[in-house]
Amino acid sequence: MNSAVVRALLLVLLLVLLPATSAAASPARAGTEPAAGPAFGATADAGGGPLFGAALEWGEDSAAGFAERLGATAAIFGHDIAFPLQEAEKVHLREFFRQSDSQGAHALLTVKPSRSLDQLSAGDAAAFARTVEQLSTGFQGTLYIRFAPDMNTSWVSWGQQPEAYRNAFRDVAAAFESEDDAGTVMVWQPFLGRDYPFQRNRNAPAQGSGGFRLLDTNGDGRWDGADNPYSPYYPGDDAVEWAGLGAYHDDTGGATAVNTLPPDGELAGMLTGSGGRGGYGDFYADYVQGRSKPLMLQTAAFFSSTTGGPAESEIKLAWWNQVLDVASSARFGKIGAVVWDERTSTRDTGVAAIDWRLTGQPGIASAAGARLADSALVTGPVTVRGGLAGDESGGVGKVLGGIGAWTTAGALAAVVGMLWLLPRFLPRAAGWAYGDPSPRDSRVDFLRGLAIVFVVVNHVGMTSLFQLFTQEAVGFVSGAELFVLFSGLVLGMVFGPRVRDSFGDVVDHTTKRAGKLYATALVVLIGVFLISLVPAINADTLTSFVDQGTGAAGRGGAGRSYDLYAGMESLLHFPVAPEVIPGILLLKFGPWQFNVMGLYVILLLASPLVLWALSRGKVLWVLAATTALYAAGAIFRIRLLPSEFEDSFPLLVWQVLFILGMVAGYHRRRIIGWMAAHSWVVAACTVLAAGLAFLAWGNPYLANSYDVRVAVLPDTTYRALYDAYFGRTYLGVGRLLNVMVLVVAAYALLTAYWKPVHRAVGWFLIPLGRATLYVFIIHVALIAVIANIPALQEGRVLFNTAAYAVILALLWVMVRTRFLFRIIPT
Repeated sequence: MNSAVVRALLLVLLLVLLPATSAAASPARAGTEPAAGPAFGATADAGGGPLFGAALEWGEDSAAGFAERLGATAAIFGHDIAFPLQEAEKVHLREFFRQSDSQGAHALLTVKPSRSLDQLSAGDAAAFARTVEQLSTGFQGTLYIRFAPDMNTSWVSWGQQPEAYRNAFRDVAAAFESEDDAGTVMVWQPFLGRDYPFQRNRNAPAQGSGGFRLLDTNGDGRWDGADNPYSPYYPGDDAVEWAGLGAYHDDTGGATAVNTLPPDGELAGMLTGSGGRGGYGDFYADYVQGRSKPLMLQTAAFFSSTTGGPAESEIKLAWWNQVLDVASSARFGKIGAVVWDERTSTRDTGVAAIDWRLTGQPGIASAAGARLADSALVTGPVTVRGGLAGDESGGVGKVLGGIGAWTTAGALAAVVGMLWLLPRFLPRAAGWAYGDPSPRDSRVDFLRGLAIVFVVVNHVGMTSLFQLFTQEAVGFVSGAELFVLFSGLVLGMVFGPRVRDSFGDVVDHTTKRAGKLYATALVVLIGVFLISLVPAINADTLTSFVDQGTGAAGRGGAGRSYDLYAGMESLLHFPVAPEVIPGILLLKFGPWQFNVMGLYVILLLASPLVLWALSRGKVLWVLAATTALYAAGAIFRIRLLPSEFEDSFPLLVWQVLFILGMVAGYHRRRIIGWMAAHSWVVAACTVLAAGLAFLAWGNPYLANSYDVRVAVLPDTTYRALYDAYFGRTYLGVGRLLNVMVLVVAAYALLTAYWKPVHRAVGWFLIPLGRATLYVFIIHVALIAVIANIPALQEGRVLFNTAAYAVILALLWVMVRTRFLFRIIPT
């Protein structure tokens, strides 16, 4: 029985790999390389075609990687920055200028206010402009400043506040004019007004106010689709140098994902205000021709692998053809630039389900590059390259390549070998082994404590040295995966021995625990909502989720803020909207940092059946069932419940970690005994865990200037490998394998080196690991507190590192003193 159980656990690795994995570019016409000095940007009026631009996911992509995939470089590269500019962003911004410079491209900065518009002053704008000019020193291209785009929408925090927006735009324009008027271009870019006024921003002016009268352009006393979607937000001809428009092919209307082919002439209709669903203003006639402003068109086409419909290539290339036709048409001869959103997007609270990229698939990239070469769009280089060559003043971390990378690999291998051999050759080391006779396994508590520290650090989100260790530094693993796995493991350890003789008692205990977690989730959900109503408290960090891609539901612009409590304000009115109470009970609202609690509630309710099957010797059936559910969820992206947690932790997928943990906890002693007799398995897991950790160090994303990347793979290869096998939301098979071998290796390491490790950090981590629910609840309150301390929002790495040390120490003291343990669940 012992051998069969262990073999079954090992074979499940192969079972999850098989089903889940089932789920040459032409040279573009290059622009001529001009003499040194900034260029205003080519337009058709100036004798050249519109510039081709791309906004990349700089955390995962690079200018060179994009050029390699497409077979042509962009003439403009786009990058998003916050206003006021945070200290941590400066190194990223300097690196962006360096990459744009290396390709001979202009630079487009999308400036996204991180504070309320009415809290931004002319002094803030002047300081911002000075910093940007300093960081762009030596950059030869034109600097396009696109301030607070999509200001006419409801999904950005600065949206639908016309008076405050116009004032802020004019302040920023004046600041850049005084710094470097010749080298910068101010771009005003609303979003396509087809569905205006969308869902209405919570900060929009109240009816009867002066701001509302600006929005009510037809003077009928109402603000609706009959009002002009653009004019209330226009800052004036003297402040705007280019007009921009975000126009995407997306038929979702912000609702359910749907893949559709663009109808003929759709893009042209968008520019003239006649592209379906009624008229909504001729943007091209009013703001491009009428005001003699070049147009910057930002666009992409919606595709989601989570739904059916036409193929991605059909949709993307059909839209690309329309983009090229419009850009080459004499009818739209004042188009100055076309910027493609080369990013992925998320819907609701974080599912990476929407792919806007033109070069995400090699076949599409090759076809798009060939068509680009025959179009009127101007590709790079369009300015002198090399102005920032050799500049090392602001690099984002350090990249180790060549001999440096392989020296690092050799050092890692040496450390692993030394740790493996030391107890065998140093008699003294034999006394370091774990020897606690108590039934509670402190090694598990240690690892749970480490997992909750990872979760707290990543959820608080301040840029610090802690991110160097918590963001996939130990492999393609985050705190969330470890948290779920160990929750199942502890459940199997605690209730496994009791299930055969006391099944009813097990059902009673797990049901009560699930009820406690559900009640806790409701209290946190409602508590955060009530806190958000206090004017003096900024609760946006908890009540909203910032998109990590270009926005959701087809609304372009990375950084789109999702209101996680949208509609819940009806609780304050009578009658209450009928969908709100069911939404609360189903946990459709709530802070994203806490939404995993819904997953635990469901898994706890199902756990007695799993334990019963294990007690009847049905381990193979359990493993087969959990693997099948995982495969179905990963391949078909099935969503069983409307709860918020399904967006980030799909139930069918993430149950596999919990169930595997339960199986391991139930058979823990047998597995440990088998592993001890087959040490080669532990050695193999250790080597594989070390190898995957080394591979994870090659991630192009660098957290701050202290981070290090080991570049053994090209960016594009790494990105493709990551997307295929190590994705987080749907637990790529590589990530799942990494979690399991890492846990085996870490458990073995703690077993052999328990005493020195415990003396070093065990005293700190074990108490946290024994009160993970308490820490998880408290960290929500700490997130709210930290969000309201301005000094912690400035991105100062060392200062924030010290703040993290204080936060973690505070949590430890609260646990050790059992602070509010009688009130807060543990």
